[in-house]
This record gives sequence, C-alpha cells and structure tokens, in this order.
Amino acid sequence: MPSLFRFLFILATLAGVTMSGLYVLATRFEPEQQTISKPVHGVTIRKPQ
Repeated sequence: MPSLFRFLFILATLAGVTMSGLYVLATRFEPEQQTISKPVHGVTIRKPQ
C-alpha cells in the first residue's frame, strides 16, 4: 500500500508541475501581433468596372 501512495503522490506532483508550467507559459509569454500577407498564386482579382 505505501508504494501506491508514493506512486499517486509522484503522479500528482508531476501533474501539478506540468499544469503550473503551462499556466505560466500561457499568461506570461504572449506573442506579438503581426500582420502577415502572402501572395496566392493562380488567383486573379477582377477589378470593378
């Protein structure tokens, strides 16, 4: 039974560290907004008359 408790404790600790790391990455490091434009080959745009 102690090995089961040890296993569950290690599993809970790893899950806590993983979730806290993901939370920090999601809240602290947000990418900068950039406008990206690429030409699409083979598409023609008709000009209004």
